[in-house]
Amino acid sequence: MGRCLGPVCRQCRREGMKLFLKGLRCETAKCPIEKQSRNKVPGMHNWRRGRNTDYGVRLREKQKVKRYYGVLEKQFRIYFDQATKAVNTGEALLCILERRLDNVVYKMNFTDSRRDARQLINHGHIYVNGTRVDVASFLVKIGDKVTIGKGENTQKMIKAKIEAIAGSPTQNWIEVNSATPEGTVVAFPSREDVQIPVEEHLIVEFCSK
Repeated sequence: MGRCLGPVCRQCRREGMKLFLKGLRCETAKCPIEKQSRNKVPGMHNWRRGRNTDYGVRLREKQKVKRYYGVLEKQFRIYFDQATKAVNTGEALLCILERRLDNVVYKMNFTDSRRDARQLINHGHIYVNGTRVDVASFLVKIGDKVTIGKGENTQKMIKAKIEAIAGSPTQNWIEVNSATPEGTVVAFPSREDVQIPVEEHLIVEFCSK
């Protein structure tokens, strides 16, 4: 599985906004975006950067969405090709990304970041409809039931995470039982369920060339 191994806080600084790649740490004063001295584009020559071109604006929008969901270029292009078959390509692309299993586990509040959710999935702790799934890019469907492995340590770890982020809202397309813990996909995500500000038409314009 391809994944980004670089410092993730640099990605937030490059996009100029919080992408919540480090979970609860992003809510504290330790986040570089909160620090005036570090809330700028990474690199020693950031003061030389000029005005963005139209190409640059579209590129940044694509990179922002890729980094937010933790997707690399090849996988992103596959999702885009799938989305082009829909009437509204931009909304379809975002809904596909929302249906990724790592995003669903994160939205169920089983972890405090998508990176932790991917690790949980890759280690075989997540089950979909009773079958273990160790692929973070697995796309859930309506009616899919996501549960945690029966191991005592796994159950303790997940329940501790749920308590730590108690009060975080879940979305209408997911029903969660924190006591079990388990969740069920009751609908497909809509455009309103995307929690990051994004202009998807710019991504479509960029990827269509």
